[in-house]
Amino acid sequence: MHANATALAAVPARRDLRSPSELAALGAIWGASYLFMRVAAGDFGAVALVEVRLAAGALVLLPYLWRARGAFARAPWGWIAAIGLINSALPSLLFAWAARHAPAGVGAITSALTVPFTALVGFACFGEPIGRRRVLALAAGFAGVVVLAGGKAEGAALGWPVAAGASGALLYGIGLHLVRRRLAGLAPAAVAAATLGSAAVLLLPFALAAWPAQTPPPRAWGAAALLGVLCTGLAYVLYYRLVARIGAARTSTVTYLVPLAGVLWAGALLGEPLTWPMAAAGLLILGGVALSQSARR
Repeated sequence: MHANATALAAVPARRDLRSPSELAALGAIWGASYLFMRVAAGDFGAVALVEVRLAAGALVLLPYLWRARGAFARAPWGWIAAIGLINSALPSLLFAWAARHAPAGVGAITSALTVPFTALVGFACFGEPIGRRRVLALAAGFAGVVVLAGGKAEGAALGWPVAAGASGALLYGIGLHLVRRRLAGLAPAAVAAATLGSAAVLLLPFALAAWPAQTPPPRAWGAAALLGVLCTGLAYVLYYRLVARIGAARTSTVTYLVPLAGVLWAGALLGEPLTWPMAAAGLLILGGVALSQSARR
């Protein structure tokens, strides 16, 4: 996730219910993305599904890129393409693969590791101080991964899907640092459009090669369309609007809502049960997120 214009972020938030309701809506939308991946991944396959998601999201955000086209004429497109792979294509592939082999709640829970992993990458690669609380946050997050990986769903072990989700969260953490250091000063929504579009172009040959021989059913197409248009394109619009109104720090509290929403959506619409390992892992990981954000403040 990216920061928005400093001047806009400094504007005091109005005391109404608009921001809390939009924050809850964003958490529900991003939580639903794991439901949609679970529904569509089996029919599309991970690569084709991610191609649809990236392309649809980029199209929704294209007006922002067009409006900022003057600044992007001089932009570092090599870095934009690399960040598109690291921050969009590869993590989406990992989460989509996990969705084929594990309940949707597993991906939603592991996605919360993005916060402590961002702190770890900053410390390991860029010399940022990490502090005692963030070390404890990382320990809690890793403990959650171990607990979750040791569980089972429908009789199958969750080790590899959990590893895929955790790897995706790590890539998000790397991508966030690259965006901050390589694409600073560019309009965030336009950056999202450019990185998503670049990732879609780079992934296209592989998606065509892996396109399913049998046409996916309407249910899978509907889930894929919602994943790209709603959970990627429109969700970014809502995210940046919140950042502009209430600031990046307060908007980042959506991290707490996504795993909860993902588990609730999966339980309500797919009948997926919340197992004890999932509950324990969620508490450990979100507890680590709370420690990490407390340390940041």
